Amino acid sequence: MNDDSSIVRVAALLREETGRLRPGDRLPSSRELMRRHGVSPVTVSRALATLAAEGRVVTRPGSGAFVADTPAPGDTLDLSWQTVSLGDRSVDDSAVSGLLTPPPDGVIPLTGGYLHPGLRPSRALTAAATRAVRRPDAWALPPLSGVTELRRWFATEVGGGVTLADVLIVSGGQAALTLAFRALAGPGAPMLVETPTYPGALAAARAAGLRAVAVPVDRDGVRPELLAEAFAVTGARVFYCQPTLHNPTGAVLSPGRREQVLAIARAAGAFVIEDDYARYLTTGPVPPSLITLDTHGTVVHINSLSKITAPSVRVAAVIARGPAARRLRAGQLVESFFVARPLQETALEFLGSPGWRRHVASVAAELRLRRAALAAALARHLPAAEVWPVPEGGVHLWARLPREVDETALVESAQRAGALVSPGAMYHPAEQPSPHIRITHIAAAHVTELGEGVRRLGTALDAHLAARSS
Repeated sequence: MNDDSSIVRVAALLREETGRLRPGDRLPSSRELMRRHGVSPVTVSRALATLAAEGRVVTRPGSGAFVADTPAPGDTLDLSWQTVSLGDRSVDDSAVSGLLTPPPDGVIPLTGGYLHPGLRPSRALTAAATRAVRRPDAWALPPLSGVTELRRWFATEVGGGVTLADVLIVSGGQAALTLAFRALAGPGAPMLVETPTYPGALAAARAAGLRAVAVPVDRDGVRPELLAEAFAVTGARVFYCQPTLHNPTGAVLSPGRREQVLAIARAAGAFVIEDDYARYLTTGPVPPSLITLDTHGTVVHINSLSKITAPSVRVAAVIARGPAARRLRAGQLVESFFVARPLQETALEFLGSPGWRRHVASVAAELRLRRAALAAALARHLPAAEVWPVPEGGVHLWARLPREVDETALVESAQRAGALVSPGAMYHPAEQPSPHIRITHIAAAHVTELGEGVRRLGTALDAHLAARSS
């Protein structure tokens, strides 16, 4: 059971209960709450602390917890003036927060983008952090572009003539996207994106004031002829893509198309932002990164460590050349100065240890196992869904549902049945052509739980289709 989700659940239930009681009424004892909700004393204590911080309850040592007095109308803080001052620009974090929020108790996660805690190299990272903070300069100001040896490591990993001078260390892949979008396109400008695509990129683009324009993909990646047409029609100067193990479809852009994409972008005088998020999640051969084929400074390459290690390893590299590189460095400096040196040094310690390659190999073996298990479970429990070709790596499969399926209703009923999946709509910058879901195999605790989650999803889909046909 996830302790954080238990706290959230109990706090929500107590919040409802306080709404039914009067100010001064006593809540059930901690022992009663533990029995009623099947949780530990720590969970009850933290849930009550949450409500106390909200001003809903008052705790009295030795007496218990009581519903707080309702503030008089004149005491209520009026914040409505902020609506006018903030204007009509908003930041929609729903897709991102949904992917990062732990599932409710008893619900099997078939969504998310990070390794299950049992697959993360936690002990090795702790050992690396211990060594890193013992360095004499661990808390000193780092080089503003990043610790030199860490930049050199990223340059060597990418290859293709990339040097450490081309590398900028930033706080994770999401920060890299935000930095690149703001540096390469001004507010109101169009930006081409694959459709479907990563929801976090869409959210970051919209927050930067950019207009995301969809370019369809097929089973070999983005369609070059439609990319060229989109550049011509929109006048865009930026194209964001994931050419290797595209999220969510898993497509890998073929070598021929990679050359075409670069030629089309050069002709348009545009940048290509290459999100290489799955570099260490592959289980088979993939074509070389776009940046290794680039001789014109067209590609801005992003490589992150969070997916292969742990969510809090917020370390990524942005690789660029020319004036674009200078603007990216300036943007990083004025927005956040630099990535904390202890975190950079920890990453460097881990990457330089034998445990790094062992971990990558271990994850690859687990990916093969889980991918096969997920494909088999989908064939057994969701025969009505059409799964895209199973990719050589990645952490999810993309499934098209029958046209009569109400995608939103299915996702909700699946959660009630105990399985959490991602709706296809969140991956599209505009209307999607048909209902889809993305099913992740790496967030479940083990293969058995993964199979049970797919069974629950299949039950929900069968019930949904039966209800639609009746």
